[in-house]
Amino acid sequence: MSTGPAAAGPEVSGNSRLMVLLAMAMFVLVVDTSLMNVSISAVVTDLDTTASGVQSAIALEALVSAAFILINSKVGDLIGRRRAYALGLLAYAVGALAMTLAQDLTAIIIFWAIIGGLGASLLLPAMQSLIHGNFTGAAQKKAYALVGASAAIAAAIGPLLGGFVTTYLSWRVGFALEVVIIGVVLSQIRLVRDVPYTGSRKVDVVGAILSALGMGGVVLGILVWQEGGEFVLLLMAVGAVALGALGWWLVRRKRAGQSALIDPDLFRQPNFTAGISGQTLQQVVLGGAMIALPLFLQMTLEYNAMEAGLSLAPLSLTMFAAALVAGKKAGARRPATVIRAGFLMACLGMALIIPLVPRVSSGWYLVVPLAITGCGLGLLVSQLNNYTLAPVQEARVSEAAGVNSAAGSFGLSFGLAMAGGIMLAALSISFTNMAESSSVIPASQQKQIAAALEDDAEVMSNTQLDQQIEGQPPAVEAEVLAINDDARNLSLQVALLVPLLAGLLGLVNSFRMLRLPDLKPSTAMEGMDFG
Repeated sequence: MSTGPAAAGPEVSGNSRLMVLLAMAMFVLVVDTSLMNVSISAVVTDLDTTASGVQSAIALEALVSAAFILINSKVGDLIGRRRAYALGLLAYAVGALAMTLAQDLTAIIIFWAIIGGLGASLLLPAMQSLIHGNFTGAAQKKAYALVGASAAIAAAIGPLLGGFVTTYLSWRVGFALEVVIIGVVLSQIRLVRDVPYTGSRKVDVVGAILSALGMGGVVLGILVWQEGGEFVLLLMAVGAVALGALGWWLVRRKRAGQSALIDPDLFRQPNFTAGISGQTLQQVVLGGAMIALPLFLQMTLEYNAMEAGLSLAPLSLTMFAAALVAGKKAGARRPATVIRAGFLMACLGMALIIPLVPRVSSGWYLVVPLAITGCGLGLLVSQLNNYTLAPVQEARVSEAAGVNSAAGSFGLSFGLAMAGGIMLAALSISFTNMAESSSVIPASQQKQIAAALEDDAEVMSNTQLDQQIEGQPPAVEAEVLAINDDARNLSLQVALLVPLLAGLLGLVNSFRMLRLPDLKPSTAMEGMDFG
């Protein structure tokens, strides 16, 4: 194999086309979830399914990515980063293609959430290694910046783009476009030079299993609870025990001089552990908000996808703008100070939104609190990744970035699942209590309502519910709709307590960061997290 100028082709030219293709892949990865969030009501209607089922699929996709990203990082080392990159893209394309053809929720869960989630967990670590190996110097920094900017832009315009496509074409068209983009990227795979792996080829099978069981058990338990299933406590207990066992196992392997899934010494750095905690809590805030807010807009205000996307734009656009400005203008301010301000603003925004939920008739009333929340999250995005990876030695940066990504994905899936589960539990309890205390609804129907909600609580718009109770006496119909209004809004308020509480915990964690010394990031760290 030649080691002359031919092998260095992408490095010498900077290969602008390859940079753009990598950025396109990252854009699809990020915009995908935004498309699902603003299309919930359209997907529910077209597939004759439930909002909670779609919520579960969204949370499951994030969970699969989190649970397998550390494992698939090692898989990429063993099979080759270029091959892992291609397989990840193919898996993601399978998920997107399934969304264009799906006729029921099962297809979405299997192909989009599980196979697509596995694709993401292969794609992200492989992409990091390929950028590091295909570019050097200024070209490498430019590639990282372009891919990071692509992710940020996708997060900013995702709700608007998804809302437009869903409203004026179809939510299926959005996913079909993802397949086309991935096809274009894969057609140019020859431009990607594989990056040889020189580390240990031994696999920590036990560590891999424990990591998947740990993160998977906790969130899966919440999802099963959300859907009214059994063995919820058992699943969560298995997850908690597996996470504890993983910590013990990694330390044991390290002391024995054997290869481990991740180096436990990473967690001896207080800056790293504080940063990982902040990263997880930031994503819990985002996940909880991105379940409750789209449902409020689409089920309470009965907005279509375009209207919902426009209403969420203040959150996504200010998040992008604040991250951009803070990343360049932070100056001499300590990262921990900016992080504290970020969590404080996120908490303030959420605290303002909660009392507005039952009182507003338009998304315009949410513009200011959403902008405050978005600015807070943007400040966190601008600082947390650098803060987390700063204390890590250059040789361990890729591994630490994988842990950072896994923590973020776990936080996102936990926020999605926990907010959804608490919302449905609050809906069931409040609707039942209100129905039983009603003097208008007959006792026999009160029992039917209680029995139905116990097994299948569901967030519904008044239009959807009105179709289900058609034929009831006008007084009973009006009473049920009024109860639905009150119970649904109360449940959404309760769900928004999840991101508020996560923000408060993040604020407490930021004071710990302030007591730690500031560390300068290593040069190898730039762009490893894609911001």
